Amino acid sequence: MKASLATEVGGKFTTHDVQIDDPRGREVLVDVKASGLCHSDLHLIDHDYGMPLPAVGGHEISGVVRSVASGVTSMKVGDHVVACLIPFCGACAECLAGHSTLCLNPAAVSRGEDESPRISFADGSAIAQSVNVGGFAEQVLVHENQLAVVNNEIPFPQAALLGCSVVTGAGAAINTAHIRPGDTVAVVGTGGIGLNAISGARLCGAKNVIAVDIVDSKLEAAKKFGATDVINSAETDAVAAIQELTGGVDHAFEVIGISATQRQVQEMTRPGGTAYLIGIAPPGATTSFDSSLADLFAQRSLQAVLMGSTNVKRDIALYADMYVQGRFELDGLVTREISLSEINEGYEMLKKGEVIRSIITSF
Repeated sequence: MKASLATEVGGKFTTHDVQIDDPRGREVLVDVKASGLCHSDLHLIDHDYGMPLPAVGGHEISGVVRSVASGVTSMKVGDHVVACLIPFCGACAECLAGHSTLCLNPAAVSRGEDESPRISFADGSAIAQSVNVGGFAEQVLVHENQLAVVNNEIPFPQAALLGCSVVTGAGAAINTAHIRPGDTVAVVGTGGIGLNAISGARLCGAKNVIAVDIVDSKLEAAKKFGATDVINSAETDAVAAIQELTGGVDHAFEVIGISATQRQVQEMTRPGGTAYLIGIAPPGATTSFDSSLADLFAQRSLQAVLMGSTNVKRDIALYADMYVQGRFELDGLVTREISLSEINEGYEMLKKGEVIRSIITSF
């Protein structure tokens, strides 16, 4: 099959002919119909996070089950599925407590070092899969725990986004923050994840949902996803504006991964409020926060968020059903459809803020 590989840190994605193995144990072979260009994959190739190279990039995919191994019980050939990068064993204490994002045995979804690789070159040398998915390819071979069966009425491009940007953003609002009707919310960064955090806040009944960005077109998009107010922080002091508008919000989400905005979201919250850090910072990045006596008395909380505290099997199927019912906005996330060979061009457009999501639909 054809797959797009990251071969060196700081390099580009390049397309190669590779071999994919047959499913074993609880693995599922999926024909990929759509694969999203998530900013996380750009982080993995631009910075050294320790991912083995070469690796098949991509993790935000939807497709159709082509074949299953004998141990698979949760899906069958022909099912429409969405992959998610959350690896969970389903049997450890955290998984049994419903905290699958905190799984104590995530290696359970991978092949062992003594087993043949799922993806390889013609000579048999191994190719890694980005977060055990490797979705920039015609097919993926994935453990069933990293797949969710979805409503077959949802289009593949929209479905692909459910496995990362949707669960990360909406899940942060719904599962992590537990936003209640009447709460006030700020979201700093209105890319794919930020827009979904806005959607999640709207679904929870937030009174004010304030979107903050430096690109006017992205702020206009935020209004379609449920933002009640928008602030261009290149033109206005966002912290001062939010304090004037609300007196400080109950929940402030940072989805960029920049130290300056990570500090700002804490300053946007009211006494007793919580700032949530979702964005991925480069390796070695640090952030400092005020710990003055006055700030301590305010009892503001700071919480890191991993993948929206998502339950893969439950949440992805739920959001797909809500989209089909007309209750969850996804269409506005799909900016353009591209081919596998256009990945680098798609990422350049993403870095410039020209798109929300480019989706590979031609392989």
